[in-house]
Amino acid sequence: MFDKILIANRGEIALRIQRACRELGIKTVAVHSEADKEAKYVKLADESVCIGPAASSQSYLNIPAVISAAEVTDAEAIHPGYGFLSENADFAERVEESGFVFIGPRAETIRLMGDKVSAKDTMKKAGVPCVPGSEGALPDDPEEIIRIAKSIGYPVIIKAAGGGGGRGMRVVHTEAALISSVNMTKAEAQAAFGNPVVYMEKFLEQPRHIEIQILSDQHGNSIYLGERDCSMQRRHQKVLEEAPAPGISTRLRDKIGQRCADACKRINYRGAGTFEFLYENNEFYFIEMNTRVQVEHPVTEMITGVDIVQEQIRVAYGEKLRLRQKDIQFRGHAIECRINAEDPYTFVPSPGRITTFHMPGGPGIRIDTHAYQNYMVPPHYDSMIGKLIAYGDTREQAIARMNIALSEMVVEGIKTNVALHRDLMNDAAFQLGETSIHYLENKLGFHAK
Repeated sequence: MFDKILIANRGEIALRIQRACRELGIKTVAVHSEADKEAKYVKLADESVCIGPAASSQSYLNIPAVISAAEVTDAEAIHPGYGFLSENADFAERVEESGFVFIGPRAETIRLMGDKVSAKDTMKKAGVPCVPGSEGALPDDPEEIIRIAKSIGYPVIIKAAGGGGGRGMRVVHTEAALISSVNMTKAEAQAAFGNPVVYMEKFLEQPRHIEIQILSDQHGNSIYLGERDCSMQRRHQKVLEEAPAPGISTRLRDKIGQRCADACKRINYRGAGTFEFLYENNEFYFIEMNTRVQVEHPVTEMITGVDIVQEQIRVAYGEKLRLRQKDIQFRGHAIECRINAEDPYTFVPSPGRITTFHMPGGPGIRIDTHAYQNYMVPPHYDSMIGKLIAYGDTREQAIARMNIALSEMVVEGIKTNVALHRDLMNDAAFQLGETSIHYLENKLGFHAK
């Protein structure tokens, strides 16, 4: 096994990776910006290296600084976590070229899945169902674009091939608005991602967002760890997640899960990954693949008992998957609430010093957080300060336990979205498992009135 791993990230995921390493007997190197020098995971690491000032462009996104930190500490591998450089193929390539192991897929796999046009084409060939749409990038000919839209049927959505994070998308309901919308999305895509290529898909009216977690090794083995429902979103950003997804039959889960596992074998995938789908009328439609660990991985860990981060490390070291599909048992239900330093209804970030910090406990409660009393939440990064996970034998028990845990949680000195989560746990549509990806925005629009 590796002797030492550098963790190229911050916040709760840095601490999560560190815990996995410590359990495996692996030493850890924490890299940090000047703003994070007092962070818990920095203090707990075997070694730490400051890689730049607060701005992430000069620290966590600074590839030469990260690799230099690995060199001076004699680390053998680099774990990128999620966000920052985790899906940067150039970074993965530089890591491997510098003699370190990148804990994630190969650079060519990240590139393949990072371009949504090539990803969709690859999945179609692998038999994974996709949203009806243009076969690849949209052409320049306006008449051909109109013909494609007619064949798909309105409404359609124009998407940037290199997009992500909810940017580079535009919904079109009529032919009159089509060409101008395509041109605007192309311009946005060029400005935001340096890639003007766009494609078109059928716009589903009330879909759910359901994803499949997979694990693959470099020896041709691949398994799926079930599905998660991530439909509670605002501006394409997830607010809470749960596993399993309400109302998905075992037969349907196994069918789509096996197709994802087979697709991983086809592309020689290595590590942990997630297939993201829109789901409507009992049909799955592939939208993208995340080639990294997800924020919401704990809910899958809770219902399967599999430590996804440790499996990432083992696979990166070259080990075969220790589990076969028949070994994976799904038990109970888990819900994760993302605890953010922000106003619960306007979502305006609320950085500052935490003056009181009391975390809940009890049966089935897990807390992944790097925050603590007197911790200064910096204004430079994502507003998430932790994740509260509740597990129960049934979905009803998981909701009840989450409700209790949220009522016990005390965070003062900053605003958090705990009140929103308490509202959602008592929401009738959520309790019935009947929320689409548009539900939260519609609810908040009503709330604002």
